[in-house]
Amino acid sequence: MAFLQTGAAGTGFEFLLPLVVFFAVFYFFLLRPQQRHQQRRKAMLEGLRRGDKVITIGGIHGEITAIHENMIKLRIAENIEIDMNRSAVGHVKERGGETAES
Repeated sequence: MAFLQTGAAGTGFEFLLPLVVFFAVFYFFLLRPQQRHQQRRKAMLEGLRRGDKVITIGGIHGEITAIHENMIKLRIAENIEIDMNRSAVGHVKERGGETAES
């Protein structure tokens, strides 16, 4: 019984340390990169301009012809335009047209 008493006499810090290390690793390897990705995506969506050539998350390639609050008009072929949510844009291939500074 003496061996049980000496093992239980610890401060409990040895149990807390792995938990703290686990949460630190979880934050720096999972949460922080995800937050950075969300910030970059938000900036990209807010920076969309007329004339930008984009690829949607569904794989549609086109050029932005009009932008409204949460909607964009995307020209995908000659005389063919579709309305989409701004959040459907996955990637900007080429910047063009009007810029924020002008």
